[in-house]
Amino acid sequence: MDISFKDAHRKFQTTAFNIMAKPIGPICNLDCTYCYYLEKKNLYESVRNFKMSDEVLESFVKQYIEGQKAPMITFVWQGGEPTLLGIDFYEKVVELQKKYKGNKTIENSFQTNGTKIDEDWARFLAKNEFLVGVSIDGPKWLHDKYRRYKNDQGSFDDVMKAIELLKKHRAEFNTLTVVNDHNSKYPRDVYRFLKSIDSKFLQFIPIVEQYADPNEDTPVELISPDFHGKSEVTEWSVNPKQYGKFLSTIFDEWVTRDVGKYFVQIFDTTLANWVNQSPGLCVFDRTCGEAAVLEFNGDLYSCDHFVYHENYLGNIMETPMVELMKSEKQRNFGLRKEYDLPEKCNKCKYKKLCRGGCPKNRVTETNVPEKRLNYLCEGYKHFFSHVEPYMNYMANELRNKRPPANVMRWAKKYQVY
Repeated sequence: MDISFKDAHRKFQTTAFNIMAKPIGPICNLDCTYCYYLEKKNLYESVRNFKMSDEVLESFVKQYIEGQKAPMITFVWQGGEPTLLGIDFYEKVVELQKKYKGNKTIENSFQTNGTKIDEDWARFLAKNEFLVGVSIDGPKWLHDKYRRYKNDQGSFDDVMKAIELLKKHRAEFNTLTVVNDHNSKYPRDVYRFLKSIDSKFLQFIPIVEQYADPNEDTPVELISPDFHGKSEVTEWSVNPKQYGKFLSTIFDEWVTRDVGKYFVQIFDTTLANWVNQSPGLCVFDRTCGEAAVLEFNGDLYSCDHFVYHENYLGNIMETPMVELMKSEKQRNFGLRKEYDLPEKCNKCKYKKLCRGGCPKNRVTETNVPEKRLNYLCEGYKHFFSHVEPYMNYMANELRNKRPPANVMRWAKKYQVY
């Protein structure tokens, strides 16, 4: 049964929240073609120094820890490129966390393009047990298509050096792969490469962005789905059907060889929803709004994909973070994910699996203007249909308290794939 409106409102009053911190804002040493965040500096036209001040940093750490009842607090550091602040900044982070943690356990997640990771960085990240998310889009000929320096040089070689250093110092890392119009055509190459570099936890993030018409008056070119002027999907956005084929092809290899050895986020979340458990990922949850973004100066926005003037919640130096996260504006933002679904979604057999997907990607017009369809709908349907027999099998194993990895033997024997 779907969550009720009353229960959904109660959810925002009782659960913990997550903040993704961008201590250097949108500043980055790369100039990735598909990056949606680089141009956010246009929202701060008069700013020259995007480094988070000591005052904002301490206030953030203190408020974030004290504002939640959860026994474990996870800090997520992103950018731009967070390594540009230097190790000293994060040594200060660790000290502040120790100062304010009380009886709580603190974890840190660090999202990086990897190009600035050297021996000192790898040693620091390992020593302080940071989970490092490295952005890499596949082998060199796929990665360097879009992930390039400002001088147009590819970044692959430097990223690989970083991964080797992280492994050398035994720093825990996973990989984040942006699925775009190019690498989506080569799923096996991408998947086998990621396994070859010892990535055990894999995230595949579909890129979907819209250009505003040049004649439209907008502070940024890549606009939100709430934009109602003229726009078009960017040429590097992944094709919906190709995205579904990409996931399905990788799944076929994973389900016969790698279950329990390699963990693919979307496969895990799909199985969780299949057995009516929390997916642990806002994209496939009923509602969102529990994961906001903190900019370098203390500005808080509803979501990493909604850093626009209309999604500004306030500044934590002026209004307590908890108050902003529990605000009516943020509640309404989160609830829209469920209640703005078009009728086509509500009647879809896969609704319980995708929940309409990320609201950011709801850009396909329907007969009700304010209720748009997710651009990736066709791809999701392809994937969910493809994995159905395997998910049914794994769900049955879980119900009978047997390991889902048994599906590998079953799939090979009956050649379901």
